[in-house]
Amino acid sequence: MAENKKYVELLWAGKYNKIDLSEKMPIEKPNLPFQTIETVNKPRAKGGNSLSLFPEDKYPENYPKDWKNLLIWGDNKLVMSSLIKQGWAGKINLIYIDPPFFTGADFSVKTKVGEEKIEKEPSIIEERAYKDTWSNGIASYLKYMYERLVLMRELLAEDGSIYVHLDWHVEHYVKVMMDEIFGYGGEGKPGFRSEILWAYRTGGAPGKDPGFSKKHDVILFYSKSDKPKFNKFKERIYYEKAFFTSQKDEAGRYYADVILRDVLEDEINLVIDNRLSKISVKPVINVSSERLDFDTQKPEGLLQILVMAATNPGDIVADFFCGSGTTLAVAEKLGRRWIGSDLSKFAIQVTRKRLLDIHNSKDLIEEKKNKYGQPARPFELWNIGNYETVYWQEREDEYLAFMLKLYQAQPLTGFKYLHGRKGDRAVHIGPLNAPVTMEEVEKVVIECRANNFNKADVLGWEWSYEVNELAKALAKKNDVDLRLVQIPSVNEIKSSLVGFDLQLLKIPDQIVEKELSKYIKFPEVAYLEIDTKTNGNEVVLKITDFQIPPTGELAEIASKVKDSRELIDYWAIDWDYKGDTFHNQWQSFRVKKNPKVDYEAKHKYDEAGEYQIMVKVVDVFGNDTNKVLKVMIK
Repeated sequence: MAENKKYVELLWAGKYNKIDLSEKMPIEKPNLPFQTIETVNKPRAKGGNSLSLFPEDKYPENYPKDWKNLLIWGDNKLVMSSLIKQGWAGKINLIYIDPPFFTGADFSVKTKVGEEKIEKEPSIIEERAYKDTWSNGIASYLKYMYERLVLMRELLAEDGSIYVHLDWHVEHYVKVMMDEIFGYGGEGKPGFRSEILWAYRTGGAPGKDPGFSKKHDVILFYSKSDKPKFNKFKERIYYEKAFFTSQKDEAGRYYADVILRDVLEDEINLVIDNRLSKISVKPVINVSSERLDFDTQKPEGLLQILVMAATNPGDIVADFFCGSGTTLAVAEKLGRRWIGSDLSKFAIQVTRKRLLDIHNSKDLIEEKKNKYGQPARPFELWNIGNYETVYWQEREDEYLAFMLKLYQAQPLTGFKYLHGRKGDRAVHIGPLNAPVTMEEVEKVVIECRANNFNKADVLGWEWSYEVNELAKALAKKNDVDLRLVQIPSVNEIKSSLVGFDLQLLKIPDQIVEKELSKYIKFPEVAYLEIDTKTNGNEVVLKITDFQIPPTGELAEIASKVKDSRELIDYWAIDWDYKGDTFHNQWQSFRVKKNPKVDYEAKHKYDEAGEYQIMVKVVDVFGNDTNKVLKVMIK
């Protein structure tokens, strides 16, 4: 600990080494590979129709045309440490975060399906994050925030700024922590710049506890250096009568042009490019056109002010708790590049839809606030990769042994396709780097029949296009009760084994077996039926059925809707899938005004030949189901 008598420091359990109290505990900085799982608004180089791209003449001068914005699913600590290791340190101009406020709130979210208002329970990964953040009260919360703020400082450019949005629960703690990480500020010094109050004036009525109502949040503004980028702009405030600095507008009203105030509330009249622009920073209420399914959603106007103050067009803006995607949508509209991440698949899905529908949202600069009218610039969806798959590709025996333990099955010997047994069910483990094929399923069924197994589970990471429809029909014909079971992602598995090394390969077998029954879930594969028709060079796809596995919260919800297809939140098509990254070339998704997707999609090909089509379906809680089809164009 610091010996400087003038030094003030916030302490919590676990901040310092128990043996050497002068040494802070190191922050783990793993370098995990990123995997591109989807490219949006960037067509393949040749052939076919695609989404219209953002017009090149609308790009800001210093915005690289080949840049793709990033939306990343995963723990933001792992995301940021991997970005740092891969060359992103010192590259980000502005970070805005709206982290958990230590309120005890969990990751539950509410959404509407048909006429039913439903609530999503937290996923395995979200439950783990919740435990990590709150398990030891304020001490674990401070550790959680400290590690992430240190990484954010490293990612910031020298003239970069960070805005941290907080409420009364933790603002005082985080302020002291940020003073330590960034500096106390003051003229000619890095660190603290100002404290901004966002006055929302709703709720907060006095309850049983004595005291005044709580009607504002705090935004802490810090900079990495003593010379942060800061664009001053004028705010026009009107007065009832003249005073010595007043001016008159065209209507004869008195006003003063002043620098941005430190209390943001209601509507603010900013002078932008010599035009008066009315910006609303009012909370996003249920009837607002901005409203999405997030309780903590912030208004675009609030983010507009912060982004315009701290960056120029072409600069990089990041939000590592991106939630409903407000920061990213504002950055997109203002011509800034952006990086967003979130641990919740639901949040990633809401953000993806928001960006795809951005042309229908309000313009931020245009005075009458008409529609924005432009598509989002190209962006990619990333997953955090892992080392395990690379290792297992060269060690099939170890891979099969681990997956059987994970599934709580006993290994079998003397069989070619039956790898294990769970109760009275034979178990087959699909390949690591390829989809499970119909031929593979057929061999499993044949081996089951030859060895008196009448029940079997086929586990897979991915599934070939024909498996979903044909596998169960084949099994039924051969009197085998067959289940197609989805293997959870490696990241989900790792996040479930609490308190152990990031690499599964180092976790003792007994720990794997002990923890499994508590956390790991192997859901059955959702059933997706697509009718395919070709007419000349045109293909028509129609979703005729979508059935989720008969377990868990989604099954309960499915029983309440008239048409199971109402559970589809989004579906997209890559009309010329090459077996690599999914390129979104058509999509339909639920929006507030129309809570159902279009079930039919059409496409015309420029050239004859055989094409592989990949369909991606995402349900109302962010779970993916993919299907690959083949068509022949004559």
